Amino acid sequence: MNKLPININDLINARTVEWERLEFKEGWNPEDVLHTMCAFANDFHNLGGGYIILGINEKNGRPVLPPKGLCKNIIDKIQKEIIELGYKIQPYYHPIVFPCTFKKEQVLVLWCIGGQSRPYKAPISLSKLNNRYVYYIRKASKTVIAKTQDEKELFELASKIPFDDRMHHTATIKDLDLGLVRGYLQQVKSDLFSESAKMDFVRLCRNMNIVDGSEEYVRPKNVGLMFFNPEPYEFFPQTQIDVVHFPDGPGADSFSEKSFKGPLDRMLTDALNYIKSQFIEEKVQKFPDRAEAERRYNYPFVAIEEILTNAVYHRSYEIREPIEVRILPDRITIGSFPGPDRSITDKDMQECRFISRRYRNRRIGEFLKELDMTEGRGTGIPKILQAIKKNDSPKPIFHTDENRSYFVVELLLHPAFAKDKEPELRPELQPELRPELPLQGRILYVLRNGEFSKSAIAEKIGHKTVSGELNKQVRNLMKAGLIEYTIPKNPNSPKQKYRLTSKGKSIEVKK
Repeated sequence: MNKLPININDLINARTVEWERLEFKEGWNPEDVLHTMCAFANDFHNLGGGYIILGINEKNGRPVLPPKGLCKNIIDKIQKEIIELGYKIQPYYHPIVFPCTFKKEQVLVLWCIGGQSRPYKAPISLSKLNNRYVYYIRKASKTVIAKTQDEKELFELASKIPFDDRMHHTATIKDLDLGLVRGYLQQVKSDLFSESAKMDFVRLCRNMNIVDGSEEYVRPKNVGLMFFNPEPYEFFPQTQIDVVHFPDGPGADSFSEKSFKGPLDRMLTDALNYIKSQFIEEKVQKFPDRAEAERRYNYPFVAIEEILTNAVYHRSYEIREPIEVRILPDRITIGSFPGPDRSITDKDMQECRFISRRYRNRRIGEFLKELDMTEGRGTGIPKILQAIKKNDSPKPIFHTDENRSYFVVELLLHPAFAKDKEPELRPELQPELRPELPLQGRILYVLRNGEFSKSAIAEKIGHKTVSGELNKQVRNLMKAGLIEYTIPKNPNSPKQKYRLTSKGKSIEVKK
């Protein structure tokens, strides 16, 4: 008998409410179940499908406890009818059914994984006279018929299976580590944990939906390799988090770099622990007129935690670029590839409104949610803003380009720490234009007077040729966002020049 991949007590508790991934049904209503199965299979918001729980009534979206349960003598009959219902969906689709005991009552849990052959449609009625099929989707806590625009989007989503849910044809079942699998099941308190030591490994992996293929050709899914292989970067190059520390700014010669690799959850946890222990500082201010002291942090760690988790969740694992965390004297930036969904406008980002629910990696999100590392309900940005407000830190800054090829979140240093750091922040920002002073400041001074080619910059600062050091400092200034190309679409154009960005213009450089 299959075991539910998460603990049923965690799935149903006093705080549980129906939402896009969960629906309660008091009894057996084949037509309602059919439509909800179809909706979960379509997985319109890429949340990983959902659960239908039979035997528990709901009131105002919350489970009515203790449950009434189902009669034991009809559970087998219901399971057989569920199989028949699956054949009525086009293309046919079957959930994984788990008979469970909850609060001493028998319930059936239908785990409806997002289907690989979407879009799915189902008959609007089980009447023999009905011949109308429609597409069902989940909207909030309801199963609804897809409207014209929703139907169009559903077909667009169906054009490809999400990368994390695909089979990896060059890997084998041996590339999945039983120890990592059991460690995960134990952490999420799954009923499968007690069975996993003696269960056939392929069957265990099928129950967790981390493998696919016929019995003679079982292959891991990408998400399985990402969480349950000790070295996923061997299959997905640059699956890592690089933490780069520039103690004197990006233009200085000294910096340190530490890379974190391994299963996604461990990689994320290790990187966060390192950042917290090495770079988060606390300042306590006492007041004579009250007992409570005021505690402030240079950066709110909760915000960093949420941003970095979102980067792991939403990055593309087909792009061979790491997630990069840059620790600068006056800010922390977290960048990943590609950028946010195009449904989020530039204005939305400026106003910190990220309301898209089109998630790139639905299975990665599913595992991170089970591990309580993310909620996946559009709460990320509000949580970040709340942490920043509580710490009285400046608002975050979001960066991307027209093509949404990257996404960078910038957290600014708390003002209370700025005075302590000011002498070492950016020593090149107010240089005199003398050869022995930092080269970056001299380049910035030249560009305050207009747009110039690299050779023209070299001439104006007294260099006979474009030296390697000049090339290096121009690149560093571009990475820092202080200067930019005048012809960004053709970096190698013979007419290419450089100019200050708005950020670069805000820097005071004295001659």
